[in-house]
Amino acid sequence: MYDSMNDSNSVDPGLPDVDLTELRSLLRQQAQLPQLYENIAILGCGYVGSALADFWQTQGHFVTGTTTRPERVALLSRLLSQVVVMTGDDAHGLTSLCKGQNTVVVSVSPSGSRLASESDYATTYLSTARNMVEALRHAPDVQQVVYLSSCSVYGDRQGSWVDESTPLDPVDRRGQVIHQAEQIISLANSPTRKVCILRLGGIYGRGRELVRMLGGLAGTSLPGKGDRIVNWIHLDDIVGAIEFARLSQLEGIYNLVDDSQMSIKEQAELICCNYGLPNVQWDGGHPIQRRPSVRISNHKIKATGYNLTHPQLLV
Repeated sequence: MYDSMNDSNSVDPGLPDVDLTELRSLLRQQAQLPQLYENIAILGCGYVGSALADFWQTQGHFVTGTTTRPERVALLSRLLSQVVVMTGDDAHGLTSLCKGQNTVVVSVSPSGSRLASESDYATTYLSTARNMVEALRHAPDVQQVVYLSSCSVYGDRQGSWVDESTPLDPVDRRGQVIHQAEQIISLANSPTRKVCILRLGGIYGRGRELVRMLGGLAGTSLPGKGDRIVNWIHLDDIVGAIEFARLSQLEGIYNLVDDSQMSIKEQAELICCNYGLPNVQWDGGHPIQRRPSVRISNHKIKATGYNLTHPQLLV
């Protein structure tokens, strides 16, 4: 999975590719709830958090967001009512952040997450989850928590289907840490507070278009058959699903991926065809380093009434 919650992303968060008017109207229809202005906190305003902040700010909510980098405060001030510089292992800071909030979103990942060490993962995810649970004990106004997790917790299923009830089998310590963090944050669920965990597929959208991530494969020869299934979700649908969770007061775990269920070979062919690029050649006679391949069901979140904005890959 491409880890896309890191606030070190270079994409300008002032230019989200979310159709705010259309998305707002669609979500209201799906949730069938009136407009409610809230105090909302977003822990981690990176690629996803920044787009989410911009969406909520335009609706009149008072949105407080965090970053670990002081140099991003000026930029984020364009999207947020208030910007706080802090990390998830700051227990006192989290307690202060949560007080007076109605909704809290946790969207964190280690800096440079694809290269981050196992200890960095533990510090980021486990410390944040533990401190957040403690902070919420002192924040009675918080009615909804949305925690962004990863479909990497399913591990390698060799192309088989999984859903939220499937026993987990992470392929490495990082996946195990993410699962442990899910278990910890779930402790914050109560009769008066709903905790919704969204397991995200690979994230793409403006500034992270698929052609930028997969187009470099064009004209190359790669080992294997290209049959590994890679699950994606568009930034619009992450924002949309989080807002739907807030409006509908969702609780529990939900996979958030689109309907495409395509192999990496099919995805590369789609991009090459669409942009007039030379096809990728696959050599099944050469051994490859196996990477996770899994078909992830999104039936559960769709059963709640959420309709995907981009059910198929947007290339």
